[in-house]
Amino acid sequence: MSICSAASRSLSEPLAATAATARTWLFVEQPGPWGAKALTHSRLGPALGRALERAADGTGVRVALIRRPGRHPDRHRPVRRRAYLAHTLPGRSWVRTGLLSDPQELRDLDMAALGAGDHGGLWEPYDGDPLALVCTNGRRDRCCALLGRPLATELAASGAGEVWETTHLGGHRFAPTLLTLPYGYAYGRLGGHAVKGVLDGLRRGRIVTDGCRGRSAWSRPGQAADLAVRELTGETGADALTVAETDGAAPVWTVTVAHRDGRAWRVTVTEDTAAPPLPASCGAAPAPQPRVAATAVVPLRAGS
Repeated sequence: MSICSAASRSLSEPLAATAATARTWLFVEQPGPWGAKALTHSRLGPALGRALERAADGTGVRVALIRRPGRHPDRHRPVRRRAYLAHTLPGRSWVRTGLLSDPQELRDLDMAALGAGDHGGLWEPYDGDPLALVCTNGRRDRCCALLGRPLATELAASGAGEVWETTHLGGHRFAPTLLTLPYGYAYGRLGGHAVKGVLDGLRRGRIVTDGCRGRSAWSRPGQAADLAVRELTGETGADALTVAETDGAAPVWTVTVAHRDGRAWRVTVTEDTAAPPLPASCGAAPAPQPRVAATAVVPLRAGS
């Protein structure tokens, strides 16, 4: 079986603009084994998993399961489950958390409101250490198990942050992959020391761009533009930049990135479909994997 992460590395596939797109994330604790399609292949139950998938469809909410790093007891008895909700738009980022006595409570969530950033007072504000969610689902992709589980274990043992294993963040070939909250920046191919630096920056509201795949609140062109402006200006403030407008369609977009101090940039983003084919996941046949990248950044106006 081919290892998709090794193929991606060997062809120097860029990380930027590869994060899954979601304005809001819902993570639900589910101990025990996960299948390839974890929402319906776990002890959570297929009926509830399908209901959550249907409810979230088209709302901007992405649902995944989580569990603590380490041994995963196959619990058949009822347990209270930790859940997190996170909205990731700049200036409106929040994380809420609650304990579920019965996961059927999730059926009552207003996914459309959550996707729009309205939590309605649900659960409690989370103000602890940054959340690090590491993809470890080996049933979905071998690389996530081989590379993700050791990273999650190392981070949890070090006390670097609030660390969970999760089922799917997209982009297996960039393993180990992780999502950080509250701001929703995703990362790939980082070792434990580098991730600790990322989490330390988040405690101070700072974004590390090394190994960054993009902010999940933005589309792929927006992710590319946000990271390009950060690289050009050295801006690290988590909520300093906003993707104000995206015009065009593949293979060329024009993205306007605005700074909270009044500055703005026009970023040209292009899609390259001529890159060598790669397997999207372990065991898959090589296929075109379009690369989205910023090719020009032009200042539009100065700040105050």
